[in-house]
Amino acid sequence: MPERILKIHSENWREEPFAISRGIDDNFDVVVVELEQNGFKAWGEATPTEHYNESIAQTESLIEDFRSHIENGMTRKELQQEMPQGAARNAVDCALWDLEAKLAGKRVWELPEIFLHLGAKTNSTPGNVTTVYSLGVDTPKIMGEIALKNANRPILKIKLTGDGDLERLVEIRKNAPESRLVIDANEGWTPEHYKRYVPEFKKLGVEMIEQPFPADNDGILKTLDHPIPVCADESCHDTADLERLVGLYEFINIKLDKTGGLTEALRLQAAAEDKGFQTMIGCMSATSLGIAPAFLIAQRAKIIDLDAPLYLYDDRAFPLKYDGSIVFPPSAELWG
Repeated sequence: MPERILKIHSENWREEPFAISRGIDDNFDVVVVELEQNGFKAWGEATPTEHYNESIAQTESLIEDFRSHIENGMTRKELQQEMPQGAARNAVDCALWDLEAKLAGKRVWELPEIFLHLGAKTNSTPGNVTTVYSLGVDTPKIMGEIALKNANRPILKIKLTGDGDLERLVEIRKNAPESRLVIDANEGWTPEHYKRYVPEFKKLGVEMIEQPFPADNDGILKTLDHPIPVCADESCHDTADLERLVGLYEFINIKLDKTGGLTEALRLQAAAEDKGFQTMIGCMSATSLGIAPAFLIAQRAKIIDLDAPLYLYDDRAFPLKYDGSIVFPPSAELWG
């Protein structure tokens, strides 16, 4: 009999329509890994991303390739060494963290590796965090109307796409004068957009610009002024990417589906800080199960983008609790 039992399945979840520079979605697919050992069940969720050449079938197949290793006691360290980064490793890694906590009879933040990363003085529950609330790409009028409805939120993240972005920001700032603003172009800008928009965005109070240029053509950032800090998203997947990003970006956006799980995300956050980067924690479309592990990275992040469950029509049986833009720690029934 194997030490563990591994189960893999996929799910489809419906969400409010949301547009970025690359297109619009109103649903998404996730892969869920379930591990059972000594009477305990643990879970991890990941969202395969087409932009990174991932699919449900490819993700499930990769996990299946490691079934015997996982069921016979594969450790998180071995997983990092043997499975490539991405959604498949994320689902397994997060399930292993959940399992480790349950086998130890502790919450995940009481485990030594997390405890040390958080710099906690006691084994107390991590604090609540404030997430951005994201506005998808639309006309200036519609984005302004959405901003008005959410003007009470502390920080808004504005998805942009290139032409017309200044008009979008003007409407949003008019209707949400007190909210902090960060923007995300999802690789949709040209250098001309950057040069034209950045001085105006500075006047409008924008605090950060996320991934203005394609990841394979971002070297120009070294030649441009940065009156507003610039954040690497598509350009930064794991620790190996950091050296190239020095001098190009001031922030990096950590996403567990990019790092391949919480283990590498912890390593990336610490290494990024050591190199002088500030960190942001982000997410793909996800349920509360996919967001829960990222909550731990949020404890040290400067900007937190963990709003995905707010757009779901339904969520997990024990979802993360949100009060406006405030996110509470995950319950033990959900994860960790």
